[in-house]
Amino acid sequence: MLGKIKRFLLAIIGFAIVTTLYLSLMKPFKELQFGNPKYGYAIGICLGLIFGIILFIAEPGISKKLKKLGIKFDKEMSVYSQVDIILGSIGLLIGFLIATQIANIIEKISIVGPVISIIIYIIFGLMGIRIGIRSKTEIVNFLKHRNFGEKKDKEIEKLRKNKKQIPPKILDTSVIIDGRIADITKTGFIEGKLIIPQFVLDELRHIADSADDMKRVRGRRGLDILNLIQEEGNIDVEVTSQDFENIAEVDIKLLKLASVLNGKVVTNDYNLNKVAQVQGVEVLNINELANAVKPIAIPGEEMIVTIVKEGKENQQGVAYLDDGTMIVVENGKDCIGETMNVIVTSILQTPAGRMIFAKIKEK
Repeated sequence: MLGKIKRFLLAIIGFAIVTTLYLSLMKPFKELQFGNPKYGYAIGICLGLIFGIILFIAEPGISKKLKKLGIKFDKEMSVYSQVDIILGSIGLLIGFLIATQIANIIEKISIVGPVISIIIYIIFGLMGIRIGIRSKTEIVNFLKHRNFGEKKDKEIEKLRKNKKQIPPKILDTSVIIDGRIADITKTGFIEGKLIIPQFVLDELRHIADSADDMKRVRGRRGLDILNLIQEEGNIDVEVTSQDFENIAEVDIKLLKLASVLNGKVVTNDYNLNKVAQVQGVEVLNINELANAVKPIAIPGEEMIVTIVKEGKENQQGVAYLDDGTMIVVENGKDCIGETMNVIVTSILQTPAGRMIFAKIKEK
């Protein structure tokens, strides 16, 4: 029953819009009257009926499309805080008010006037949203200074200076998708503010909308991780719109932003880590942190391992600890599938992980 009511309402709205539009155009364009205003009214009503019937038939498909657009819009808006949305809405209204004053003059131009007016509304609306969101910091600071006395202002300024001494941490796309950063922030080991660049969010949304299933899942996981960090509230999170239009690569933009903000890049990307070292930018590598807290094996220590496959070099076998650390066993090729006592000979530590070399214990 409700579905039929929706279809009838959509058909009536379609009929009203098309008929009204046609009758409105009859006045400046006399040829639409076909020599007699009565013909024009009849044609307008017929076109309205045709369009209404089309909408009545197509309503289920239109409803599905609108529902998908609503879900997509909700996902897009979930990235922004409520303060950003409110300020963006206020900016949009102010932009429309300014555009109205200009459009009143432009609309008087024949034929192209209405088209130019629509473009003006779009441009000023987008400008208002952008300026509104960017003014968040200034508004917050203004309200703080208004609500507190001079003594409170000095205390806030002192706290702010102390906080500025802690460099902000800038997250890259890979570490957000990885997800371990959410657990690390819960423990309190990361101090200062987490910075999420807008261009990183754009890359995450692009991955989340990918046609490839694997990429789409990773992108959505990254957005979920960001929402989790913001909801936990254990650390300050700021989304910055600062961008570098002349730089194409996201990794290079991250390093540039870290230099400008005097911050550190948080990543698990080995290549980005190397480029950052060359450019003198400090990096916090999640993989290095994970390796640092792994149990340390000592040369000469005995272990019981199961050799699961052949190594790269001749006669080598490969085993793994429970935490995923690879153990390369000398002369272990012939013991694949067997559980053996081995003795650690050396340990190789790299940014990509820890590797243990061992030999089979002689009986």
